[in-house]
Amino acid sequence: MKKSHGDRVLFLMVVLLALFGLVMITSIGVPKSIQLSAPNILYPNCNDPKVDCYLIFKNHLLRLVVGSILLFITMRIPYRFWKKMSVFFFVLSVIALFTVLIIGAKYTTFAKSWFIFFNTSFQPIEFAKLALVFYLANWMERKSKHVESFEYGFLPFCIVTGVFILPILLQPDLGGTLVVSAIAVTMFFAGGARLRHLALGGFVALLASFLIVANVTHVKNRFQAFTATDKNCREDYCWQSVQANIAVGSGGFWGKGLTQGVQKSYWLPQASDDFIFAASAEELGFLRIVFIIIAYTVIAYRGFRIAINAPNRFMMLTAVGITTWLTMQAFMNIAVNIALMPVTGLTLPFVSYGGSSLLSAMIATGVLLHISKYIPEYANSFERRGNRGTYYSQYRHSS
Repeated sequence: MKKSHGDRVLFLMVVLLALFGLVMITSIGVPKSIQLSAPNILYPNCNDPKVDCYLIFKNHLLRLVVGSILLFITMRIPYRFWKKMSVFFFVLSVIALFTVLIIGAKYTTFAKSWFIFFNTSFQPIEFAKLALVFYLANWMERKSKHVESFEYGFLPFCIVTGVFILPILLQPDLGGTLVVSAIAVTMFFAGGARLRHLALGGFVALLASFLIVANVTHVKNRFQAFTATDKNCREDYCWQSVQANIAVGSGGFWGKGLTQGVQKSYWLPQASDDFIFAASAEELGFLRIVFIIIAYTVIAYRGFRIAINAPNRFMMLTAVGITTWLTMQAFMNIAVNIALMPVTGLTLPFVSYGGSSLLSAMIATGVLLHISKYIPEYANSFERRGNRGTYYSQYRHSS
């Protein structure tokens, strides 16, 4: 079968988001750059040669270049490579997630989620998400006849997912747990799982969530901060949400203008990272920032469209997993920024400052664009075969 050029709309959305992130990090990141480059100078000034006011812009630009190279490389890697290596990547990821509990660092957060090498941080969960996608896609392709079974489908799925999520919970990383759970459940549903099994799993997960919220102090405090009023909320747990609300609200419809935001200057923590959406809303306003939401919506539509048209089950499930990961994480991040969810510690894909998040998202996008090459533009009719949720286009790829 002759390959197409890939999904250009998806590629364009990712490019626009990446460029938007670069611009906003330049505008928002000066306070953090000063803090990182001159932590011991009492009155730092950008004219001081010891102060680098554009440090994180330079770092992000370098990561963006590396990520772009990785995107184009993964676009050319045959999907069979990821299928063949899926078990290895999964085992390696689980080992890394447990290892970070022992020798990892918290790196200014509550979660012990980072490896530190030569002043460079690495967060294994960001790459582990993609490893989970490959493994589940491969497993559900091989076990397609047993996915609907309780004994040979649902229970093995719960064990695999549980082993993967356990070290993430122990960090504890609330945001990572939510995203990984969303990836796994959506892929299992797309693979043909029975609704009653999903309902049972959801009930057990809900009970586990109540136990975690009640017994894990860090998570409990964040949920209490989310549900509390300003008068009875502890400042250290409410501060981020309150300052993010102020940033979004003060931006109004048109914003204060680039570089004119106030909250980024030591009021809103992680303004260039987890709360870049709120900081951007202050400077750009609602009428401009809404285009970011539209961009992620387009990515969701194009990604699931790729999945529906995918010529085989592995590619379909991989596309579902990657699309769920990128878009669910984005919408969760936005929900936190506008106080619709407790603070989770999630980055905004392609936009936030953070090397592990950016590089893993670029690699995942490259894989998704590679899959889209097997889908001709005119493929608008689909044939349903096998289990519910498993769709194949009217053609087959053979290589």
